[in-house]
Amino acid sequence: MTTRILIADDQAMVRQGFGALLAAQPGLEVVGDAADGAAAVEAAGRLDPDVVLMDVRMPVMDGLEATRRLLEGRPGRPRVLMLTTFDLDDYVYEALRAGASGFLLKDATAEELVGAVQVVAAGDALLAPSVTRRLIADFAARGPAPHRAAARRLPELTPRETDVLQLVAQGLSNAEVAAALVLAEQTVKTHVSRILTKLGLRDRAQAVVFAYESGLVAPGGA
Repeated sequence: MTTRILIADDQAMVRQGFGALLAAQPGLEVVGDAADGAAAVEAAGRLDPDVVLMDVRMPVMDGLEATRRLLEGRPGRPRVLMLTTFDLDDYVYEALRAGASGFLLKDATAEELVGAVQVVAAGDALLAPSVTRRLIADFAARGPAPHRAAARRLPELTPRETDVLQLVAQGLSNAEVAAALVLAEQTVKTHVSRILTKLGLRDRAQAVVFAYESGLVAPGGA
């Protein structure tokens, strides 16, 4: 299968550079680009991409609002990979809440770029530990009260699934979760899959947000 990609960035050099790198890869097709968020929403509706590389800061409409509009009522497609200059971007939390599946630094290598697109296209989330730490810091600064709706859904998880979600929310990989809980990595993958299904979450990124919003994980204790 070919993964169809739309690139949205207000810098022409970024669009052209990323476009050339991705188009040269087997199984990847760049179907279009956009210079602002509004154009990205229009192009996505017309071109039906699998993955959108979305710059956070753009004129007319920023990447956050564009992501919200793209994913409203369309869970799972397209997958949005946010482009940012710094991994400590102020918009990490809002971008994940808007439905982004991960983040990619604009100075990423060609290998990292291709890998990131393949990860989110496959339905997984690209959430680096540095981004997770930023998310935790944002929650600590905001001090939000747990959302009652999210908290009420926690009993749907088994004790083991709850343990797995707590560790995932702290930025641990499946292998690290497996080591911490003395489980096989495949077992952890199965638990994560069941957690997402039970809670109606799209991917690991949404699971992290849910864990904090439900009060399962306290920002200061992660």
